[in-house]
Amino acid sequence: MVGADRPLRVALIGTGFMGRMHAHAWRTAHRFFDLPVTPELTLLVGRDPERTAAAADTFGFAESTGDWRQAIERDDIDVVDICTPGDTHAEIALAALAAGKHVLCEKPLANDVAEADLMVAAAERAGAEGVVSMCGFSYRRTPALALARRLIEDGRIGQVRHVRAQYLQDWLSDPDAPFTWRLDKDRAGSGTLGDIGAHSIDTAQWLTGDAIVGVSAMMRTFVETRPVLDQQVGLGGRAQADAPRQAVTVDDAAAFTARFAGGAMGVFEATRLATGHRNSNRIEINGDRGSIAFDFRAMNELDFYDASDPVGEQGFRRIQANEPEHPYADAWWPAGHGLGYEHLFTHQIVDLVRAIAGGPPVSPSFADAARVQRVLAAVERSAAQDSLYVTVEGENP
Repeated sequence: MVGADRPLRVALIGTGFMGRMHAHAWRTAHRFFDLPVTPELTLLVGRDPERTAAAADTFGFAESTGDWRQAIERDDIDVVDICTPGDTHAEIALAALAAGKHVLCEKPLANDVAEADLMVAAAERAGAEGVVSMCGFSYRRTPALALARRLIEDGRIGQVRHVRAQYLQDWLSDPDAPFTWRLDKDRAGSGTLGDIGAHSIDTAQWLTGDAIVGVSAMMRTFVETRPVLDQQVGLGGRAQADAPRQAVTVDDAAAFTARFAGGAMGVFEATRLATGHRNSNRIEINGDRGSIAFDFRAMNELDFYDASDPVGEQGFRRIQANEPEHPYADAWWPAGHGLGYEHLFTHQIVDLVRAIAGGPPVSPSFADAARVQRVLAAVERSAAQDSLYVTVEGENP
Protein backbone atom coordinates (compact mmCIF):
# COMPACT_ATOMS: atom_id res chain seq x y z
CA MET A 1 0.00 0.00 0.00
CA VAL A 2 1.36 3.39 -1.02
CA GLY A 3 1.58 5.82 1.85
CA ALA A 4 3.36 8.91 3.11
CA ASP A 5 6.12 6.77 4.61
CA ARG A 6 7.61 5.90 1.23
CA PRO A 7 7.65 7.32 -2.32
CA LEU A 8 5.47 6.30 -5.26
CA ARG A 9 7.93 4.49 -7.54
CA VAL A 10 7.37 5.08 -11.23
CA ALA A 11 8.37 3.18 -14.36
CA LEU A 12 7.94 5.21 -17.55
CA ILE A 13 7.83 3.29 -20.83
CA GLY A 14 8.70 5.44 -23.85
CA THR A 15 11.39 8.07 -24.37
CA GLY A 16 9.96 10.11 -27.26
CA PHE A 17 8.03 13.37 -27.24
CA MET A 18 5.27 12.09 -24.96
CA GLY A 19 7.66 10.22 -22.67
CA ARG A 20 9.66 13.42 -22.22
CA MET A 21 6.47 15.30 -21.37
CA HIS A 22 5.36 12.70 -18.81
CA ALA A 23 8.82 12.64 -17.23
CA HIS A 24 8.69 16.40 -16.76
CA ALA A 25 5.26 16.07 -15.13
CA TRP A 26 6.38 13.36 -12.71
CA ARG A 27 9.37 15.51 -11.69
CA THR A 28 7.25 18.62 -11.24
CA ALA A 29 3.91 17.64 -9.66
CA HIS A 30 4.96 17.42 -6.01
CA ARG A 31 7.00 20.61 -6.21
CA PHE A 32 3.91 22.76 -6.81
CA PHE A 33 1.01 20.71 -5.46
CA ASP A 34 0.53 19.29 -1.98
CA LEU A 35 0.54 15.56 -2.67
CA PRO A 36 -0.04 12.77 -0.13
CA VAL A 37 2.91 10.82 -1.54
CA THR A 38 5.99 11.85 -3.51
CA PRO A 39 6.66 10.32 -6.96
CA GLU A 40 10.09 8.77 -7.47
CA LEU A 41 11.47 8.30 -10.99
CA THR A 42 12.72 4.75 -10.64
CA LEU A 43 12.92 3.15 -14.10
CA LEU A 44 12.89 4.42 -17.69
CA VAL A 45 12.19 1.94 -20.49
CA GLY A 46 13.07 2.40 -24.16
CA ARG A 47 13.84 0.31 -27.22
CA ASP A 48 17.52 1.25 -27.48
CA PRO A 49 19.36 0.58 -24.17
CA GLU A 50 22.16 3.06 -24.82
CA ARG A 51 19.89 5.93 -25.82
CA THR A 52 17.49 5.06 -23.02
CA ALA A 53 20.31 5.26 -20.48
CA ALA A 54 21.19 8.73 -21.78
CA ALA A 55 17.53 9.76 -21.61
CA ALA A 56 17.24 8.43 -18.06
CA ASP A 57 20.11 10.68 -17.03
CA THR A 58 18.46 13.66 -18.74
CA PHE A 59 14.97 12.96 -17.41
CA GLY A 60 16.15 12.16 -13.88
CA PHE A 61 15.42 8.42 -13.66
CA ALA A 62 17.54 6.26 -11.37
CA GLU A 63 17.76 3.31 -13.79
CA SER A 64 16.95 2.34 -17.38
CA THR A 65 16.29 -0.78 -19.42
CA GLY A 66 15.41 -1.88 -22.93
CA ASP A 67 12.82 -4.43 -21.75
CA TRP A 68 9.42 -3.19 -20.54
CA ARG A 69 8.79 -6.53 -18.80
CA GLN A 70 11.28 -5.51 -16.12
CA ALA A 71 8.86 -2.78 -15.08
CA ILE A 72 6.20 -5.44 -14.56
CA GLU A 73 8.37 -7.97 -12.78
CA ARG A 74 10.06 -5.66 -10.29
CA ASP A 75 8.50 -5.41 -6.83
CA ASP A 76 9.81 -1.89 -6.37
CA ILE A 77 7.60 -0.41 -9.12
CA ASP A 78 4.20 0.99 -8.11
CA VAL A 79 3.10 2.77 -11.31
CA VAL A 80 3.59 1.92 -14.98
CA ASP A 81 3.23 4.92 -17.30
CA ILE A 82 2.75 3.86 -20.95
CA CYS A 83 3.91 6.36 -23.60
CA THR A 84 4.44 3.94 -26.51
CA PRO A 85 2.77 3.47 -29.92
CA GLY A 86 -0.80 2.19 -29.76
CA ASP A 87 -0.04 -1.37 -30.83
CA THR A 88 1.76 -1.99 -27.50
CA HIS A 89 -0.74 -0.38 -25.10
CA ALA A 90 -2.90 -3.43 -24.48
CA GLU A 91 -0.08 -5.91 -23.90
CA ILE A 92 1.77 -3.68 -21.46
CA ALA A 93 -1.32 -2.47 -19.60
CA LEU A 94 -2.77 -5.97 -19.21
CA ALA A 95 0.51 -7.26 -17.79
CA ALA A 96 0.88 -4.30 -15.45
CA LEU A 97 -2.65 -4.53 -14.10
CA ALA A 98 -2.33 -8.30 -13.57
CA ALA A 99 0.81 -7.58 -11.53
CA GLY A 100 -1.04 -5.08 -9.35
CA LYS A 101 0.63 -1.97 -10.79
CA HIS A 102 -1.25 1.30 -11.16
CA VAL A 103 -1.37 2.31 -14.84
CA LEU A 104 -1.39 5.57 -16.75
CA CYS A 105 -1.82 4.90 -20.50
CA GLU A 106 -1.57 7.50 -23.22
CA LYS A 107 -4.48 7.99 -25.60
CA PRO A 108 -6.05 6.54 -27.61
CA LEU A 109 -6.45 3.67 -25.18
CA ALA A 110 -5.87 0.94 -27.77
CA ASN A 111 -5.80 0.29 -31.50
CA ASP A 112 -9.30 -1.17 -31.65
CA VAL A 113 -12.42 -1.77 -29.59
CA ALA A 114 -11.59 -5.41 -28.81
CA GLU A 115 -8.28 -4.42 -27.20
CA ALA A 116 -9.94 -1.57 -25.35
CA ASP A 117 -12.58 -3.91 -23.92
CA LEU A 118 -9.89 -6.27 -22.64
CA MET A 119 -8.16 -3.34 -20.95
CA VAL A 120 -11.41 -2.14 -19.36
CA ALA A 121 -12.15 -5.61 -17.98
CA ALA A 122 -8.61 -5.89 -16.58
CA ALA A 123 -8.86 -2.41 -15.04
CA GLU A 124 -12.15 -3.29 -13.36
CA ARG A 125 -10.70 -6.49 -11.90
CA ALA A 126 -7.63 -4.67 -10.66
CA GLY A 127 -9.72 -1.76 -9.41
CA ALA A 128 -11.54 -4.12 -7.05
CA GLU A 129 -8.13 -4.64 -5.39
CA GLY A 130 -7.39 -0.91 -5.14
CA VAL A 131 -5.36 -0.60 -8.36
CA VAL A 132 -5.88 2.70 -10.20
CA SER A 133 -5.87 3.07 -13.99
CA MET A 134 -6.28 6.19 -16.11
CA CYS A 135 -6.05 7.17 -19.79
CA GLY A 136 -4.07 10.28 -20.66
CA PHE A 137 -6.47 12.71 -22.32
CA SER A 138 -4.46 15.66 -21.07
CA TYR A 139 -6.60 18.50 -22.45
CA ARG A 140 -9.12 17.79 -19.70
CA ARG A 141 -6.58 19.38 -17.36
CA THR A 142 -6.62 22.78 -19.11
CA PRO A 143 -7.94 25.22 -16.49
CA ALA A 144 -10.10 27.07 -19.03
CA LEU A 145 -11.70 23.83 -20.25
CA ALA A 146 -12.20 22.58 -16.71
CA LEU A 147 -13.94 25.89 -16.01
CA ALA A 148 -16.09 25.39 -19.11
CA ARG A 149 -17.20 22.00 -17.78
CA ARG A 150 -18.09 23.58 -14.45
CA LEU A 151 -20.20 26.23 -16.20
CA ILE A 152 -22.01 23.61 -18.30
CA GLU A 153 -22.63 21.40 -15.25
CA ASP A 154 -24.06 24.41 -13.41
CA GLY A 155 -26.54 24.96 -16.25
CA ARG A 156 -25.05 28.27 -17.36
CA ILE A 157 -25.52 27.54 -21.07
CA GLY A 158 -28.71 25.51 -20.63
CA GLN A 159 -29.67 22.62 -22.90
CA VAL A 160 -26.81 21.83 -25.28
CA ARG A 161 -27.82 22.05 -28.94
CA HIS A 162 -24.58 22.29 -30.94
CA VAL A 163 -21.04 21.00 -30.50
CA ARG A 164 -18.43 22.25 -32.97
CA ALA A 165 -14.89 20.87 -32.69
CA GLN A 166 -11.76 21.16 -34.82
CA TYR A 167 -8.24 19.92 -34.29
CA LEU A 168 -5.97 21.31 -37.01
CA GLN A 169 -2.26 20.66 -37.56
CA ASP A 170 -0.02 21.04 -40.62
CA TRP A 171 3.15 19.04 -39.90
CA LEU A 172 2.37 16.61 -42.74
CA SER A 173 1.27 19.19 -45.30
CA ASP A 174 4.56 18.76 -47.20
CA PRO A 175 4.31 15.55 -49.29
CA ASP A 176 8.01 14.94 -48.59
CA ALA A 177 7.61 15.03 -44.82
CA PRO A 178 9.10 11.68 -43.72
CA PHE A 179 7.28 8.49 -42.81
CA THR A 180 6.84 7.84 -39.07
CA TRP A 181 5.17 5.10 -37.05
CA ARG A 182 2.13 7.37 -36.79
CA LEU A 183 1.46 6.69 -40.49
CA ASP A 184 1.39 2.90 -40.09
CA LYS A 185 -2.05 1.52 -39.23
CA ASP A 186 -0.61 -1.61 -37.63
CA ARG A 187 1.26 0.50 -35.08
CA ALA A 188 -0.96 3.58 -34.72
CA GLY A 189 -4.43 2.11 -35.23
CA SER A 190 -5.53 5.15 -37.21
CA GLY A 191 -3.99 8.42 -38.28
CA THR A 192 -5.32 11.90 -37.63
CA LEU A 193 -8.58 10.46 -36.35
CA GLY A 194 -7.09 8.53 -33.43
CA ASP A 195 -4.14 10.81 -32.77
CA ILE A 196 -5.86 14.19 -32.47
CA GLY A 197 -9.53 13.58 -33.36
CA ALA A 198 -9.74 11.42 -30.25
CA HIS A 199 -9.00 14.49 -28.15
CA SER A 200 -11.94 16.36 -29.67
CA ILE A 201 -14.27 13.41 -29.10
CA ASP A 202 -13.20 13.02 -25.48
CA THR A 203 -13.40 16.76 -24.80
CA ALA A 204 -16.87 17.03 -26.31
CA GLN A 205 -18.30 14.10 -24.37
CA TRP A 206 -16.60 15.20 -21.14
CA LEU A 207 -17.73 18.83 -21.36
CA THR A 208 -21.33 18.02 -22.23
CA GLY A 209 -21.63 14.93 -20.02
CA ASP A 210 -23.32 13.34 -23.03
CA ALA A 211 -22.44 10.42 -25.29
CA ILE A 212 -22.06 10.41 -29.07
CA VAL A 213 -24.44 7.73 -30.31
CA GLY A 214 -24.14 8.00 -34.10
CA VAL A 215 -21.88 9.48 -36.78
CA SER A 216 -21.70 10.16 -40.51
CA ALA A 217 -18.11 10.47 -41.68
CA MET A 218 -15.52 10.82 -44.37
CA MET A 219 -11.77 10.23 -44.19
CA ARG A 220 -9.00 11.01 -46.67
CA THR A 221 -5.37 10.10 -47.23
CA PHE A 222 -4.12 12.97 -49.38
CA VAL A 223 -0.47 11.86 -49.52
CA GLU A 224 -0.37 8.14 -50.13
CA THR A 225 3.40 7.58 -49.80
CA ARG A 226 6.08 9.18 -47.66
CA PRO A 227 9.89 9.03 -47.82
CA VAL A 228 11.63 6.70 -45.40
CA LEU A 229 14.74 7.88 -43.57
CA ASP A 230 17.43 5.88 -41.82
CA GLN A 231 17.19 8.28 -38.89
CA GLN A 232 14.07 9.87 -37.44
CA VAL A 233 13.59 13.59 -38.03
CA GLY A 234 11.33 15.83 -36.01
CA LEU A 235 7.75 16.66 -36.83
CA GLY A 236 7.68 18.96 -39.81
CA GLY A 237 11.07 17.76 -41.10
CA ARG A 238 11.75 17.08 -44.77
CA ALA A 239 13.44 14.11 -46.42
CA GLN A 240 15.81 14.01 -49.37
CA ALA A 241 14.08 13.90 -52.74
CA ASP A 242 15.61 10.51 -53.67
CA ALA A 243 14.67 8.71 -50.41
CA PRO A 244 12.64 5.50 -50.83
CA ARG A 245 8.94 5.90 -50.12
CA GLN A 246 6.55 3.82 -48.04
CA ALA A 247 2.78 3.54 -48.31
CA VAL A 248 0.74 5.54 -45.78
CA THR A 249 -1.95 3.26 -44.35
CA VAL A 250 -3.82 5.75 -42.17
CA ASP A 251 -5.90 8.88 -42.70
CA ASP A 252 -4.51 12.37 -43.16
CA ALA A 253 -7.87 13.97 -42.38
CA ALA A 254 -11.25 13.03 -40.95
CA ALA A 255 -14.55 14.88 -40.73
CA PHE A 256 -17.87 13.75 -39.33
CA THR A 257 -21.19 14.86 -38.01
CA ALA A 258 -22.38 13.37 -34.75
CA ARG A 259 -25.60 12.79 -32.89
CA PHE A 260 -25.52 13.02 -29.09
CA ALA A 261 -27.81 10.99 -26.85
CA GLY A 262 -29.35 14.17 -25.46
CA GLY A 263 -30.26 15.41 -28.94
CA ALA A 264 -27.38 17.79 -29.65
CA MET A 265 -25.73 17.94 -33.08
CA GLY A 266 -21.96 17.75 -33.44
CA VAL A 267 -19.56 18.69 -36.25
CA PHE A 268 -15.97 17.43 -35.96
CA GLU A 269 -12.88 17.94 -38.13
CA ALA A 270 -9.32 16.71 -37.63
CA THR A 271 -6.41 17.06 -40.02
CA ARG A 272 -2.61 17.18 -40.16
CA LEU A 273 -2.66 19.09 -43.46
CA ALA A 274 -4.25 22.44 -42.51
CA THR A 275 -1.43 24.73 -43.60
CA GLY A 276 -0.80 27.52 -41.13
CA HIS A 277 -2.20 25.62 -38.14
CA ARG A 278 0.56 24.19 -35.96
CA ASN A 279 -1.71 22.96 -33.19
CA SER A 280 -5.17 24.50 -33.25
CA ASN A 281 -7.53 22.64 -30.93
CA ARG A 282 -10.92 24.37 -30.88
CA ILE A 283 -14.33 23.64 -29.44
CA GLU A 284 -17.55 25.63 -29.20
CA ILE A 285 -20.73 24.49 -27.47
CA ASN A 286 -24.03 26.31 -27.90
CA GLY A 287 -26.96 25.89 -25.52
CA ASP A 288 -30.36 27.52 -25.24
CA ARG A 289 -29.10 29.87 -22.51
CA GLY A 290 -25.55 30.57 -23.65
CA SER A 291 -22.33 29.32 -25.22
CA ILE A 292 -18.69 28.56 -24.46
CA ALA A 293 -15.81 28.70 -26.94
CA PHE A 294 -12.18 27.66 -26.54
CA ASP A 295 -9.08 27.64 -28.73
CA PHE A 296 -5.91 26.09 -27.34
CA ARG A 297 -3.80 28.72 -29.06
CA ALA A 298 -5.12 30.98 -26.30
CA MET A 299 -5.20 28.22 -23.70
CA ASN A 300 -5.60 30.50 -20.68
CA GLU A 301 -8.79 32.06 -22.07
CA LEU A 302 -12.41 30.94 -22.25
CA ASP A 303 -15.07 32.79 -24.22
CA PHE A 304 -18.45 32.71 -22.49
CA TYR A 305 -21.80 34.03 -23.71
CA ASP A 306 -24.75 34.45 -21.33
CA ALA A 307 -28.05 34.88 -23.18
CA SER A 308 -29.67 36.24 -19.99
CA ASP A 309 -27.63 39.44 -20.17
CA PRO A 310 -29.56 42.57 -21.19
CA VAL A 311 -29.91 42.72 -24.98
CA GLY A 312 -27.77 45.83 -25.20
CA GLU A 313 -24.92 44.11 -23.32
CA GLN A 314 -24.98 40.70 -24.96
CA GLY A 315 -21.89 39.20 -26.56
CA PHE A 316 -19.07 36.80 -25.81
CA ARG A 317 -16.91 37.86 -22.89
CA ARG A 318 -13.39 36.61 -22.36
CA ILE A 319 -12.50 34.98 -19.07
CA GLN A 320 -8.82 34.80 -18.13
CA ALA A 321 -8.76 31.36 -16.45
CA ASN A 322 -5.80 31.94 -14.15
CA GLU A 323 -7.40 33.22 -10.97
CA PRO A 324 -6.87 31.13 -7.82
CA GLU A 325 -10.50 29.93 -7.94
CA HIS A 326 -10.04 28.45 -11.39
CA PRO A 327 -9.24 24.70 -11.59
CA TYR A 328 -5.56 23.92 -10.83
CA ALA A 329 -4.52 27.58 -11.07
CA ASP A 330 -4.00 28.23 -7.36
CA ALA A 331 -0.84 26.09 -7.26
CA TRP A 332 1.00 28.12 -9.87
CA TRP A 333 1.72 31.79 -10.59
CA PRO A 334 0.00 35.04 -9.61
CA ALA A 335 -3.16 35.87 -11.60
CA GLY A 336 -2.40 36.96 -15.15
CA HIS A 337 0.71 34.79 -15.47
CA GLY A 338 -0.46 32.10 -17.86
CA LEU A 339 0.20 28.38 -17.98
CA GLY A 340 1.52 26.28 -20.88
CA TYR A 341 1.06 22.89 -22.53
CA GLU A 342 3.36 21.13 -20.08
CA HIS A 343 1.18 22.09 -17.11
CA LEU A 344 -1.67 19.86 -18.33
CA PHE A 345 0.51 16.79 -17.81
CA THR A 346 1.51 17.93 -14.34
CA HIS A 347 -2.19 18.30 -13.45
CA GLN A 348 -2.75 14.80 -14.80
CA ILE A 349 -0.10 13.37 -12.50
CA VAL A 350 -1.52 15.31 -9.54
CA ASP A 351 -4.97 13.77 -10.04
CA LEU A 352 -3.52 10.29 -10.54
CA VAL A 353 -1.30 10.42 -7.44
CA ARG A 354 -4.14 11.66 -5.28
CA ALA A 355 -6.38 8.84 -6.51
CA ILE A 356 -3.70 6.24 -5.81
CA ALA A 357 -3.42 7.59 -2.27
CA GLY A 358 -7.17 7.19 -1.73
CA GLY A 359 -8.44 10.49 -3.10
CA PRO A 360 -11.20 11.12 -5.66
CA PRO A 361 -11.47 8.58 -8.52
CA VAL A 362 -9.50 9.40 -11.64
CA SER A 363 -11.02 10.50 -14.93
CA PRO A 364 -10.89 9.50 -17.70
CA SER A 365 -11.03 5.88 -16.64
CA PHE A 366 -10.27 3.09 -19.08
CA ALA A 367 -14.05 2.74 -19.49
CA ASP A 368 -14.30 6.44 -20.46
CA ALA A 369 -11.48 5.98 -22.97
CA ALA A 370 -13.14 2.88 -24.43
CA ARG A 371 -16.22 4.97 -25.19
CA VAL A 372 -13.98 7.25 -27.26
CA GLN A 373 -12.59 4.14 -28.96
CA ARG A 374 -16.13 3.13 -29.95
CA VAL A 375 -16.72 6.50 -31.58
CA LEU A 376 -13.43 6.20 -33.48
CA ALA A 377 -14.50 2.78 -34.75
CA ALA A 378 -17.91 4.11 -35.81
CA VAL A 379 -16.27 6.96 -37.72
CA GLU A 380 -14.07 4.49 -39.59
CA ARG A 381 -17.05 2.25 -40.40
CA SER A 382 -19.07 5.19 -41.65
CA ALA A 383 -16.24 6.51 -43.82
CA ALA A 384 -15.71 3.04 -45.29
CA GLN A 385 -19.40 3.00 -46.25
CA ASP A 386 -19.27 6.37 -47.99
CA SER A 387 -20.52 8.48 -45.08
CA LEU A 388 -23.48 6.25 -44.24
CA TYR A 389 -24.91 7.03 -40.77
CA VAL A 390 -23.50 4.52 -38.29
CA THR A 391 -24.61 3.89 -34.72
CA VAL A 392 -21.85 3.88 -32.11
CA GLU A 393 -21.47 0.35 -30.74
CA GLY A 394 -22.95 -0.05 -27.28
CA GLU A 395 -24.92 3.22 -27.39
CA ASN A 396 -28.68 3.67 -27.74
CA PRO A 397 -29.49 6.38 -30.31
